[in-house]
Amino acid sequence: MKAIEVEGLTKTFRTKRKGEGFAAGVKGLFRPEYAAKTAVEPISFAAERGETLAFLGPNGAGKSTTIKMLTGILHPSGGRARVLGLTPWQDRHALSFRIGSVFGQKSQLWYHLPPTDTFELMRRIYELGKRDYAQRRDLLIERFRLEPYLQTPVRKLSLGERMRCELAAALLHRPEIVFLDEPTIGLDVVVKQHIRELIRELNREEGTTFFLTSHDPGDIEQLCKRAIVINHGQVILDQPVSVLKRELLTHKTIRLELAEGAADAPFACAGAAVTGRDGPFVTLSVDTAATSIEAVLGRIVGAVPIRDVTIEDPPMEEIIKHIYERKGGAAG
Repeated sequence: MKAIEVEGLTKTFRTKRKGEGFAAGVKGLFRPEYAAKTAVEPISFAAERGETLAFLGPNGAGKSTTIKMLTGILHPSGGRARVLGLTPWQDRHALSFRIGSVFGQKSQLWYHLPPTDTFELMRRIYELGKRDYAQRRDLLIERFRLEPYLQTPVRKLSLGERMRCELAAALLHRPEIVFLDEPTIGLDVVVKQHIRELIRELNREEGTTFFLTSHDPGDIEQLCKRAIVINHGQVILDQPVSVLKRELLTHKTIRLELAEGAADAPFACAGAAVTGRDGPFVTLSVDTAATSIEAVLGRIVGAVPIRDVTIEDPPMEEIIKHIYERKGGAAG
């Protein structure tokens, strides 16, 4: 049995039309008119158990709406879906014991209470035995390094601290599938990397299936084995991330701050193109299909004194745009 099976899934919302003027407002009050807005057009795909799957697309493509249907929060307008053999919107209670979800913009932690209180609430919601719960909780606290934050009200935690607690809360009941909607949004580089390592570890050791949406290419490159890209309800790409990396994730940006005394020096680097220069700050574009980041950094370090360096991925919007162009589609 596959973890997820989707066939022709659609979602259309009814929105109330707003009339202009007093007469139109009165008419709309007693005889409202509605317009249909399609959020997800017929879409089909499947995911195997133990997969780490990236679900990508531009804003408004229907990614979050699809996740809400797969978790049973929304009823679809058409099509069918099976998650762990269950129909999400019909078997929501049974499915909730077998899946977890983390929405980067919405919290499941109680805002004014410490995380430990939410963990205890989750124990009761998921009907976990005290011994099993304590073992799982202590394991997650150790892995996510949560001990310093357990008694701190959630409102006083940083975004990175809160997201680690969010992930731990979603994993307390040992879900078979975890839906992650922008899990690293707004996090700094160090926290992002720590969360990615934890997700990889859980996938490897417990066989947890992860279904991920993200605008961060680093999430896709480091976490996922396969990527699905949608646009206007159509799957325009479905392939291993290794292929995506080879064909599309081939450019990285290096930003340098040159040391004092080197700011006005001529700058060139074999294997990298200088795309910006402002005093001591230099921006380079590296084609990783032609040379490695390590090789470029080695040449730079040997040629000019550096105060700071950062390496960035291209924006996900740029990558998706290239996919559309290659497939003959139009971004939007």
